[in-house]
Amino acid sequence: MNPMSDTPFHERPTPVTAATVRQQPSGMPFQRYVPFGTVDLPDRTWPSKVITKAPRWLSTDLRDGNQALIDPMSPARKRAMFDLLVRMGYKEIEVGFPSSGATDFDFVRSIVEEGAIPEDVTISVLTQAREDLIARTVESVVGAPRATVHLYNATSPLFRRVVFKGSRDDIRNIAVDGTRLVMEYAEKMLTEDTVFGYQYSPEIFIDTELDFALEVCEAVMGVWQPAEGREIILNLPTTVERSTPNVYADKIEWMSRNLSRREFIALSTHPHNDRGTGVASAELAVMAGADRVEGCLFGQGERTGNLDLVNVGMNLFSQGVDPMIDFSDIDEIRRTYEYCNQMVVPERHPYAGDLVYTSFSGSHQDAIKKGFDALEADAAAAGHPVGEHTWGVPYLPIDPKDVGRSYEAVIRVNSQSGKGGIAYVLKNDHKLDLPRRMQIEFSKIIQAKTDTEGGEVTPAEIWSTFEDEYLPTPDAPWGRIQLGAYATDTTAEGKDTITVQAVVDGSAVELSGTGDGPLDAFFGALASIGVDARLLDYVEHTLSQGSGAQAASYWECAVDGQVLWGVGIDTSIVRASIKAVVSAVNRAHRG
Repeated sequence: MNPMSDTPFHERPTPVTAATVRQQPSGMPFQRYVPFGTVDLPDRTWPSKVITKAPRWLSTDLRDGNQALIDPMSPARKRAMFDLLVRMGYKEIEVGFPSSGATDFDFVRSIVEEGAIPEDVTISVLTQAREDLIARTVESVVGAPRATVHLYNATSPLFRRVVFKGSRDDIRNIAVDGTRLVMEYAEKMLTEDTVFGYQYSPEIFIDTELDFALEVCEAVMGVWQPAEGREIILNLPTTVERSTPNVYADKIEWMSRNLSRREFIALSTHPHNDRGTGVASAELAVMAGADRVEGCLFGQGERTGNLDLVNVGMNLFSQGVDPMIDFSDIDEIRRTYEYCNQMVVPERHPYAGDLVYTSFSGSHQDAIKKGFDALEADAAAAGHPVGEHTWGVPYLPIDPKDVGRSYEAVIRVNSQSGKGGIAYVLKNDHKLDLPRRMQIEFSKIIQAKTDTEGGEVTPAEIWSTFEDEYLPTPDAPWGRIQLGAYATDTTAEGKDTITVQAVVDGSAVELSGTGDGPLDAFFGALASIGVDARLLDYVEHTLSQGSGAQAASYWECAVDGQVLWGVGIDTSIVRASIKAVVSAVNRAHRG
């Protein structure tokens, strides 16, 4: 006996509480790590901002992405990546680190000399702040229609102490002297035919004191002298992602507020993904005032990678904001990325992975199927194509067709799947819209298959099972009855008669019956051979339009004490219905 059976539920002890669920210490040396500091910005404005337009984009696939590869891109793979980025619509592309060696230098020269750079695309090249490297870098872009030299030096306390063993003044002077040298070599080497720009990055910005980052950027601007028509790009990277995205956003907003000549600055963000929040860091940075976002396709880059440009761009798209980049053939983008980088996009990668528009769960599949049905109905009521209607389908943040995916892989069936997913496959692939109770019946058949065989059931296997269960082919007959020709007539009393040529239990026979309508007469004909069958429910629909269009008929029948569905498909709705009844009868007597 339950001693609490007479106690009201709300008076019983709660078995799970904060006091009873106690996590145990991990034993890991967490004490070695120092919490990242916050920014004193009580009047921050970014949390209430909404991104309503795309930022400027810079792809650094050919520089930051390439330098992180085990096998860096060959010239052919580099060119394929560059051409892809141009086709997608990127207008600023960092094409290499020309002073690092002949491979990068030669590639930059090849796209300049072969005229591969469209007039509206700006190439960018990276350099450290050494005179010989700067000279080589500027030399690489001679003759380019539009080019930016990107100079960087590390500014954080750890780098000042451990790597450079220099003071703040020493580090600031590196940036200032480097900027002056870029200007001098650009004046010597470049003609007025090249639209020339400059970008500076206080490397390790995320760990740099804000006042010092501001001091260095102001000193650099003092040399470059940004003004109307003379922009400077200041890039503030999370070189190693070490803070939560909100702290990075605070730093971006602080810099945006405190930089002088802000209207002549393109404030750029370059997140990495060490904490797995690179996308969030970029989005919050844009809300905090960043004008420009740098990253790589699918997050390629050092360690855990750079910001994923596809992810951020598609996030905008899913919110009704034009990303200004064309992702409409996501699989071609992925294939080119994989060829160029010799890397693989994971199956669960947002928007592009093989499984991201796929549901195995039965409840998810059912909701998706209902969502597609509702979308079609809503679009029809609005009088325009489904492809123009506002998107809204459960579990699918975007329409897979908008990125070049078909609906074939949206729902896949395994042991976790339910009736909705199976019904979706049949409707999507074969235009069969199964009634709800029939969905339940057939899902149990598929469930038994997956329980026995394990693994996924492909759409082809679902159709094969459906055919075998409801639509036996002529060369694989089963059940008692094989249907032949039939004829109907009407008696003087207004009754309908039917005559059916059939093979029953292996013998050719003629079945005949009378009733209120051809199908009622057919039930009478079945009674003449000892089949007790009656109609419980039926649903019919066309499979196509125009002459010769086929119809599908689903009949739920009680046959000799069993309740079963039958299916018939034919250009004649009457014959389709007769086939459906025979299907149910044969299933009842199937050996």
